[in-house]
Amino acid sequence: MIPRYRSVWIGWILGSASLVPFSSSWAAARPSHHHAPLKKHSTRHKAHPVTSHSRETLAVTGHRRQYGSQTTLSHKLMDQQVPGTNPLKTLAQLPGIQFQSDDPQGLDTYSNQLYMHGFTQNDIGMTLDGIPLGEPTFRNYNGLSALQAISSENVERLDVTQSAGAESTPSTNNLGGSIAYISSAPRNKAGGTIVQTFGSNSLYHSFFRFDSGKLNKTGTKFFVSYMRNQGEKWKGGGDQFVQQVNAKLVQPLNDHSQISAFFDWDALQMVNYQDYTPNWLKNNGSKLDNFYGLPNAWNNAYQASQGIFPPSYKGITDPKDVSYYDSTASSGDVFGGITADIALTQKLRWKTTFYGHEETGHGTYANPYACSDASASPCPQQDDTVQLNGGRIFEQVRKPYVRRFGGLTSLDYHIAHHALSVGLWYENNHYTTYEYAYQQPLPGEGAPLNPFGSFRGVPRRTLWGQEYNTNTFTAFVQDTYHPFASLALHAGFKSILNTTRVGDASNWALRFPAQASSESLTTAKAFLPHLSADWFFLKHHELFVDISENVHAYPQSGYNSSNSPFAVSQAAYNASKNTLKPETAWTFAGGYRYTSSLIQASLYLYRTNFNNRLQQILASTGAGSLLTNNTTTVRNVGSVTMNGVDAGLTISPIEGLSLFNSFSYNKSSYDQNIQNGNTLYHTKGQQVVGYPIFMYKARLSYEWRNWQAFIDAQYYSRRSFSYVGDYKIPSYWMSDLGISYTLHDVHLGLLKDASIHRLIFSFNIYNLANTKYASTMGQNGYTMDNSGGAAFNNQSILLGNPRQFFGSIKAEF
Repeated sequence: MIPRYRSVWIGWILGSASLVPFSSSWAAARPSHHHAPLKKHSTRHKAHPVTSHSRETLAVTGHRRQYGSQTTLSHKLMDQQVPGTNPLKTLAQLPGIQFQSDDPQGLDTYSNQLYMHGFTQNDIGMTLDGIPLGEPTFRNYNGLSALQAISSENVERLDVTQSAGAESTPSTNNLGGSIAYISSAPRNKAGGTIVQTFGSNSLYHSFFRFDSGKLNKTGTKFFVSYMRNQGEKWKGGGDQFVQQVNAKLVQPLNDHSQISAFFDWDALQMVNYQDYTPNWLKNNGSKLDNFYGLPNAWNNAYQASQGIFPPSYKGITDPKDVSYYDSTASSGDVFGGITADIALTQKLRWKTTFYGHEETGHGTYANPYACSDASASPCPQQDDTVQLNGGRIFEQVRKPYVRRFGGLTSLDYHIAHHALSVGLWYENNHYTTYEYAYQQPLPGEGAPLNPFGSFRGVPRRTLWGQEYNTNTFTAFVQDTYHPFASLALHAGFKSILNTTRVGDASNWALRFPAQASSESLTTAKAFLPHLSADWFFLKHHELFVDISENVHAYPQSGYNSSNSPFAVSQAAYNASKNTLKPETAWTFAGGYRYTSSLIQASLYLYRTNFNNRLQQILASTGAGSLLTNNTTTVRNVGSVTMNGVDAGLTISPIEGLSLFNSFSYNKSSYDQNIQNGNTLYHTKGQQVVGYPIFMYKARLSYEWRNWQAFIDAQYYSRRSFSYVGDYKIPSYWMSDLGISYTLHDVHLGLLKDASIHRLIFSFNIYNLANTKYASTMGQNGYTMDNSGGAAFNNQSILLGNPRQFFGSIKAEF
């Protein structure tokens, strides 16, 4: 049984003349979240202008930012997707970026997987209006998923930096770049938005937003929204549900200063899809799934625990792992912050944010390995692995909890040809994670436990638990110098001090060794530099370079669940603690852009040296149950060298028509072999797991009067499914289609002077060609090699959704 450790830069990108897709920014004068200096009529920071059109196009804008290679993904492009779709799914249309999910909207937090230039989402920093969202993993230990922080309809744009730069980003994990979510502002006029979507598998998505407009002479305004998204799984039983409330208040202090506040509440309940093996996909089709939500589910699950399986499981060597009763995830968040953005003088601006966040929830898995005997029920005492009531199935429940608070402050000063910034960030984070075994009823004793219930009063056993406390300090200093209008030179650095202490560990001594406790690790880097230059040397031409270093603080998780140095036994920690180092990365990037009304072209080259890679190495001394005496160690295993190039071309031959093509090549390979005991694994030179070497993306879009339409295609080459590269997941093509029609100023006859500002009817098809493919990979880890079919039978892929249809109506008042 596989243990279930549920653990750009370019502006020519896709779209049509009807879109505002991506604006490209590089080493510019100011961070995107700050206002421009108050001095009027200054042309000091102008770049060469970009040819404008009557409609918004894919042109590279002349906007500048303070740091790094940055691309802006606009709300208008996200708006063309099915309402409620994860913005990261839209972002994946950029070259060098891969997003995977097992559901069509990309909402299943367990399956969501993002790669940028070889780095997974664990190494990408994310913020919302400058507030840190922490490490974006399934069980986020120091933040929350952006999906749970803000409804997609309230996202104004994404600012994406694809390098280790962005020294002002409040993050301890942005080795591979950062993604800044920017929420939309309350509107100046009172109004609202209503969105209703229906789709395949009984999808029902509703969104309601009310904007107050300016309430008084000072300009006070706010919005409040409610979102509800529910749909059945495309296979198996159960559904996936999320609801969310967002609110934002803005209070201007004068023409150039304001105080704003953002609030989020969300509740998520997901019935997960079955983790798959390549073996099952090849020999048993794509429909295998858990029993929950299907007829006679509990009886079928209990029979399966006794070795009585459905006919479709014929030939499966480990049928219990396809026959769980349930696998679910639920969580709830309260999150928010308040920001003062104040112009102290015409040249000096001060911005300060205070925020807080609490997350509760749990994940379940009906473990059919409570009894080692083949068919006895109840289990004989000597075979009862959890020692509750002798039932063959117990509910294995993990309960993580996050409570954090923090603050950020920065000063921006403009003098002569310089834009100077300094800033500080502090956060305290308290994280606990416990694993319990809850008693399920014996046959005839009643209904099984509700996986979304509270479990109060149910007999249980504490399998293990750990508590963490982390204090983080970061500081940055940066300067962007404009010796003349077309050239920006940037220099800055970031300092980080991050200390985590783990304590109060508990474990069931009969099954688990004593865990690491009363231990601490510190990540301290005083100087993480960032240098860049951006030169508009002719009317349509631009050259840029970027060099930066960053560090990833030691991650956290529950026992045996990730590459956290703390998620091991005390003995394993003692053996490795003196040799542990935090992961670091140097990134060197450069490129060229050409931008005109007819053609937008770009070439981007990069090299990253990723050092001190941490890896979990699991050695099992038994077979079958998650409660087997597994021994785990986490250690630094070497470095990865990433060399890549992205090239793209957008042609707009006539107004309204746009054709985009991009090609990405990434050779990310391990630099060393791995020695484990007496075994040498030949990982040197192999492509990193999970990320394709080649990607091709294309999009054809057209706008004519009130009609908009697009069709896109993406190709992903084979991906390694073992560290030594001896087993590959096949390549695949993916395509989507969308069409919409917009009516303006639709008058409502029943209400005097009332009208709908915009009424939009849209129709989308995801996975147009009905491709069958493996989407997410490695959620339960990768094998070192395929000896004995290890990779072929590794239960660590999730399947992508089949063809899905959606229809939507959106009204803006």
